[in-house]
Amino acid sequence: MSDEVSVPKFWTGDYYNEGSGKEGLFDKLKEECGVFGVYRHPEAASLSYYGLHALQHRGEESAGMCVSDGNEFHYHRGMGLVKEVFTKDLMATLTGDISIGHVRYSTSGDSKLTNAQPLVFKYRDGDLAVATNGNIVNAPEIRKELEQSGSIFQTTSDTEVIAHLIARSSKDLVEAAKDAFRRIVGGYAFLIMTNDRLLVASDPHGLRPLTMGKLGDAYIFASETCALETIGAELIRDIEPGELLILDEDGLHEDRFEEQKHRKALCAMEYIYFARPDSDMNGSNQHAARKRMGSQMALESFVDADVVTGVPDSSISAAIGYAEQTGIPYELGMIKNKYTGRTFIQPSQELREQGVKMKLSAVRRVVEGKRVVMIDDSIVRGTTSRRIVNMLRDAGATEVHVRITSPPFKNPCFYGIDTPNRDELIASSRSVEEICREINADSLSFLSPEGLIASIKGNHQDEYKGGLCLACFDNDYPTTLNFKEGAKAGCGC
Repeated sequence: MSDEVSVPKFWTGDYYNEGSGKEGLFDKLKEECGVFGVYRHPEAASLSYYGLHALQHRGEESAGMCVSDGNEFHYHRGMGLVKEVFTKDLMATLTGDISIGHVRYSTSGDSKLTNAQPLVFKYRDGDLAVATNGNIVNAPEIRKELEQSGSIFQTTSDTEVIAHLIARSSKDLVEAAKDAFRRIVGGYAFLIMTNDRLLVASDPHGLRPLTMGKLGDAYIFASETCALETIGAELIRDIEPGELLILDEDGLHEDRFEEQKHRKALCAMEYIYFARPDSDMNGSNQHAARKRMGSQMALESFVDADVVTGVPDSSISAAIGYAEQTGIPYELGMIKNKYTGRTFIQPSQELREQGVKMKLSAVRRVVEGKRVVMIDDSIVRGTTSRRIVNMLRDAGATEVHVRITSPPFKNPCFYGIDTPNRDELIASSRSVEEICREINADSLSFLSPEGLIASIKGNHQDEYKGGLCLACFDNDYPTTLNFKEGAKAGCGC
């Protein structure tokens, strides 16, 4: 679909939120959430801790875990990083062999503890815990309907909608969950836990990633394969679009809540930016795919230069690919300081600009007197690119040529990525030449959609198992977007 929608100003997190008092340093896109689940392992809580730690890049705002011992839930949620939320003493209280965990970066739900996941509820058949990665597009409509019929919501998170739909159903858990998934529209990966069962589901388009692994006899589920690697689990496969897995005392049952009638459309930004480079998705390794993007960028937009450098950390792989293809030396022209904290916010513009240098700095001895090719994965508003280009010039670069390993980002995402309003996306209203002037670059090129797709698939086309959502580039949304009010780009986690 390609429905044109009007979206209110919406930008949260550590970067920018108009009218909120939050003004930050960079305008990079923010990932939504990460989920991790364990079924039938005596160290379920410990495995979840390490799994969530591996998924920390997907959400730094809050973390949570719910563990079942077969009779009752033991759970904890908190604001901050995984290592801050879960202490050694606290971990000792999370006993059981079934667990679901969550790391969160809020976009459509408020940034507060009540929205931290997993969300835990009491309902007619006992305890229910829900964790999700993604966004329910029609959540406001369903929420209004449920509230009019008597439901009382405890959070502003879209995830609570699914719990109410299940709780209000007269059917058993599995059938109630199927009906609920058929009601909702969007991109999501769900983990739903009761005292003795675990349900795992992916949206009909597979927009958000979810994988299954095994560790001994235990089943493990994670947003990325890097989390499976961290705990030593063996990757089994990706969860298929529209699939519903039920794990109970009889083992694993493979089911579906919707037939495979929709095109598969995994978010392209997972490959470009969000996922860790050591993760695999749809049979494609992220580091290798990003190197191919850089190589393809060199084929499409070569420029003679002295050094190639990538904006850390997500663009390093692509910069290496560009350098290898062109023969121009790759150099570490920029260094990212990882110890400035998640929110470095100062009251004055002067101190905010200083904060940029604290987050990222140019290596003067590398770029001084050099023609530099700067590789980055995307341009959102353009403010970050302009600051980095100027930083390289201040460090003595004689030329700065910017190469972006994705097509121009023109449209907001409604499936779990925190994006600004369309009129705040620089590529939605300006030509490449205009953007080039605005970011103060000597030249600017974006990777073509065809080049992006070919790079993700790579040389082993038969091993690539999926399609892509490119809506942020081409406005071709895989689901219908019929917003009447309260439309939000981002994530409902």
